[in-house]
Amino acid sequence: MRYSHRLSDAVHILAYIDIYHDSDLSSTAIAASVESNPALVRRLMVALRRAGLLATQQGTAAPRLARQPAKISLLDVYQAVEEEGNLLHVDDKTNPKCVVGGNIQETLRVAYDEVQRAAETQMAQITLASLVDDIWTREREKKANGNR
Repeated sequence: MRYSHRLSDAVHILAYIDIYHDSDLSSTAIAASVESNPALVRRLMVALRRAGLLATQQGTAAPRLARQPAKISLLDVYQAVEEEGNLLHVDDKTNPKCVVGGNIQETLRVAYDEVQRAAETQMAQITLASLVDDIWTREREKKANGNR
């Protein structure tokens, strides 16, 4: 199974822009932090811009957050960059002649919908500001412990 890193990378991009707002904000610089390629960063930035989370100007490497970090939730970012939109997926290829195979899909859809709603409710409570604060806290702890 392949996992999407779009949400993680998009949050990384937004946090980087917030923290390094007075530095090099080129897709190349951001990609070095994400350990990805500039094209992926640009694609995610387009999705974030379309969702109203990021403001950019063509021809300049000066993206900025379109909202205050406290007004950007993890759910906002998730909805901006995840194409499928569901965390969990049902296998649609099961044997309909089997008691389990004929009923598992709908049973799991109901359960997965419940999980999706709970996850989205929780994601709406987590802000970019709280994530950036946690990044700074972890960085201070590393420095205090002599780890760099």
